[in-house]
Amino acid sequence: MAFARTVLPALLCLALTGVPGAPTGVPGELPGVPGGLLPGVAAATAAPYDAQVRHESALFNVKGTGNAAAQEFRVEGTPLSRVSVWLGSGASTGAVTAQVRRVPSDAGSTIASSTLDLAALGGAGAGWVEFPLGDADVTADGTYYLFVQATTTENGAVAWYGTQQDVPGSLTSWNYDRAYWGGWHAHDTARPAFHVNPTGAERCGETEPCYVPASARAARTAGLLTNGVATEAVLPSFAVGASYVDGSNVLRLPSGRWRYLPDGAAVSAVVEAGDPGALAQIEESRAWLAGGLVPGATAGQRAAVRRALLSMRALLKPNGAFAAGWSPPWEYSWPRDGAFAAAAFAVTGHDEEAYRILEYDARTQRADGTWEARTTLDGSGPPDARKWQLDGNGWVPWATWQWYRAAPAPGRNERLRELYPMVRAAADFAARSLGPDGLPPASPDYWELDTTTANIGTAAPLLAGLNASADLAARLGAGGDAERWAAASRRLSAGIAASFAPLGYQRTIDGKHGRDSAVAFMAPPFNTAPPGLGEALDSTHRALLLPGGGVPPGNDPDFSWGSYAWTASTSFFALAWAGTGEPAKAGRELDWVLSKRNGLGELPETVNGAGLPSSVAPLGWTDALVVLTVQALQGAPQPTPPAPPGR
Repeated sequence: MAFARTVLPALLCLALTGVPGAPTGVPGELPGVPGGLLPGVAAATAAPYDAQVRHESALFNVKGTGNAAAQEFRVEGTPLSRVSVWLGSGASTGAVTAQVRRVPSDAGSTIASSTLDLAALGGAGAGWVEFPLGDADVTADGTYYLFVQATTTENGAVAWYGTQQDVPGSLTSWNYDRAYWGGWHAHDTARPAFHVNPTGAERCGETEPCYVPASARAARTAGLLTNGVATEAVLPSFAVGASYVDGSNVLRLPSGRWRYLPDGAAVSAVVEAGDPGALAQIEESRAWLAGGLVPGATAGQRAAVRRALLSMRALLKPNGAFAAGWSPPWEYSWPRDGAFAAAAFAVTGHDEEAYRILEYDARTQRADGTWEARTTLDGSGPPDARKWQLDGNGWVPWATWQWYRAAPAPGRNERLRELYPMVRAAADFAARSLGPDGLPPASPDYWELDTTTANIGTAAPLLAGLNASADLAARLGAGGDAERWAAASRRLSAGIAASFAPLGYQRTIDGKHGRDSAVAFMAPPFNTAPPGLGEALDSTHRALLLPGGGVPPGNDPDFSWGSYAWTASTSFFALAWAGTGEPAKAGRELDWVLSKRNGLGELPETVNGAGLPSSVAPLGWTDALVVLTVQALQGAPQPTPPAPPGR
């Protein structure tokens, strides 16, 4: 995969080879540059030395008044517009300055200078950093020195990376370590990574990573490329300064060129802007968006929905498997995630994608009417022995009902009949699972953790699924099925009212496992809101709300989610409040979720305590929830499966 080629080094334990000391005062050194600035690197663009790109070693400590480094290079007589260096920093604040000098030790010989702020770059991290120089005049075939120095009050090292292996044609580098060398020292074996006037592939984001803070690497992925068959993740270090070409999964890079996944390819390619193959993909995806609805009350909401729809489409495989995300632990198809995606595709008019997911569910349903917790994307079965989860027997029939209500009327019943054996098997198992108290047995919920008593994360989806199944059966004239599932729905509804409602719909009926964001599953578009649900939503949200906004799945005293907010759980409340006539509350939650989109506009799975995206981005489940919420707030909420009379 093109985005996984470079492994970033650990920065907190830098071994600075070739830099024995920690100097203090360089001739012509920069006296206390304010703020925190990051280095710019220079690589020669002309004979005899073109560039040095290798960066496996932290060669020179450049932090503080006693340290600096320089690299000799030659260029043709063209203006210097920028330089780039491969920097690693353990400091989060400070300044790094890059200068082009005629004499490495003489600040008075500087012909161009640029200073960058570490904090503005995101703090401690690593990668290629560019320093803009304006247009500095240079002499044809002149010899110059790229000088780099950092100032910071933090203990973390700031180092210029490179290699000590042979680089043909490389010129001399210089290390300023006042404490060890007493001044400048020539290094014929240390070769810092740098570019002068980098263009094309020499600019970061094409074959090399841009500087990203260590905190950004909490997110394993930043975006997606797709050709409709294959999918490739964009890593955070390849997303810096990049943006999607509007209405597509084609990436515009800092160099101005495009990265995309060509038709029939498994690995992305970098092409010139306007490449015919990339343009064809852009036109196709824009036409796909135009073939459905893109809801949103504001331009920002519509942009977020467009990106969510395109990302869900990238996660959907031709066979109907819907990947939760595009990083190995997420590259599986969960019935739950697929159900939400199918519902979102359905309400935005993308019927083919919604139905394809449901067909996959029908093919992968187990003989007893249940589903594995997740399957491999080829549909061959589960990837491991993870326990199956009963909530799928509610989510899949509910999604089938949502598809049916939105599908074009011509041929709709015939297509439903193809899915009906799946619905019947799922609903019959759900009905048989109910105990004397009307509740389902203990089963792992969407937390993917087991409970010892019935949980709301399973009971509420099963109620939605039974109601949906009964209504679908009635529409097909299967009266016996409809009555059987309606009776089961009444029993389950009574059990929820007796056991969960008095506890404010906490996670389990024993009251020992705290509040659960799954309280939202009792609201539209899943279930008709029962009396008192509004207070339960409010009190649960108050109990779960984190200082920085957003909520975790729950506050079970036996299991901690730490300071991480989950965008899906936060979106549960937005969707529930939108469905229960609380648009102001729904809008606040939606705004918080949308504020956590990354630089590419993708929605992450989680947000850490620092307020930064973490885990994977995008997460298909959150994408679907945002689409459903925006649609509901626009005044066209999804319908809710009707509860049977006598509830």
